[in-house]
Amino acid sequence: MGTLKDRLNDDLHAAMKARDELTTSTLRLALAAVRTAETTGDEERDFSDDEVLAVLTKEAKKRRDAAAAFAGAGRDAQAAKETAEGEVLDRYLPKQLTDAEIAEIVAQALAAGGFTGKAQMGPAMKAAQAAVAGRAEGGRVAAEVRRQLG
Repeated sequence: MGTLKDRLNDDLHAAMKARDELTTSTLRLALAAVRTAETTGDEERDFSDDEVLAVLTKEAKKRRDAAAAFAGAGRDAQAAKETAEGEVLDRYLPKQLTDAEIAEIVAQALAAGGFTGKAQMGPAMKAAQAAVAGRAEGGRVAAEVRRQLG
């Protein structure tokens, strides 16, 4: 199997052939975001799968946030579109952890690092985020770290 970026390109071409407008537009935006991120900085470079995954995670979060904002403003059609785009991106992201799984992983990370108090929140968050490795949103992880350190 090729890289994640190759998979995105292949799926984009398949969606174009199938005339699936939602998937086509979503994957075009996602690939554009990856290309933009690759060219940001001093020199252009190809991203690894982990870096592409990080870009897709940000894009999916943008869609969730936008859907919530549109729903709150009473623009249900736009909220539904953003939600559908987020679901397309979710196909490429790792399965998200449950709250119980997050609690267990955070507890293990805190025990391994010897973190005990709120004063160690920064290093504890860094260890917890590394242990979770993109399988849960940062806000959920931060809330669990705060709860266990508090």
